Amino acid sequence: MKKAFILVLFFLAASLAPGPAFAEANIDSDGDGVNDFDETSLYKTDPAKTDTDGDGFLDKEELIKGYSPHNPERVKLEKNDLDKDGLSDRMELNFHTDLSNPDTDSDGFKDGDEIKFGFNPLDADPKSRLEKRIEINAGKEQMLYYYLSDVRLGQFRVSTGKPGMPTPKGNFTIKNKSPKAWSKTYGLWMPYWLGIGNFGIHELPVWPNGYWEGAGHIGKPVSHGCIRLPVGAAKTLYDWTDIGTKVYIY
Repeated sequence: MKKAFILVLFFLAASLAPGPAFAEANIDSDGDGVNDFDETSLYKTDPAKTDTDGDGFLDKEELIKGYSPHNPERVKLEKNDLDKDGLSDRMELNFHTDLSNPDTDSDGFKDGDEIKFGFNPLDADPKSRLEKRIEINAGKEQMLYYYLSDVRLGQFRVSTGKPGMPTPKGNFTIKNKSPKAWSKTYGLWMPYWLGIGNFGIHELPVWPNGYWEGAGHIGKPVSHGCIRLPVGAAKTLYDWTDIGTKVYIY
């Protein structure tokens, strides 16, 4: 009975003993403030060097301030691409992909290309997609944000509905797209139309004579209910957005 009790204690202690990953997470070999586990698995920095890129700044200091610990030049994470896969180091960290491997899931496609087309760079299954969504603050902020999964890819200032003709709030989906929609009601063009229903997201409207409507009103609620985007920004969002993309307006 005593022997059995001792064996139980032995196996219980073994099961509770910290594994290699747990132990590594509590070790900071170079004393730079970043534990070895994060250095090797997340940031891909050298756990034996306080300054991986030799620029005179500690790895932790660079990461806290948003600079790349892999580039001796003072380059921000969003401007650095360690593995040259088309996805910045900032986005690699956001999507939990490997900064040092251009094809994290080994499916033959670069992480940057997968993100560009909405595929999951962590899953080799070609059916694995990341959800796209658009969020619009139609209040004082007058901003549009677009996301892939929970990662914000970008943002644009917009112009939503004026008092008396407010942009509807709620949860919607993109119903249709057109590179150049025509408004019969107002007699003007609405480039890069993303239809939500009786209203939509589009570039600044254009009169038949070529005049851009509301170029100086971005950031102010002056539209007839639609969400107006600046020239250039509208095409970026149009090209990225699929029919069925969710839209949240608040």
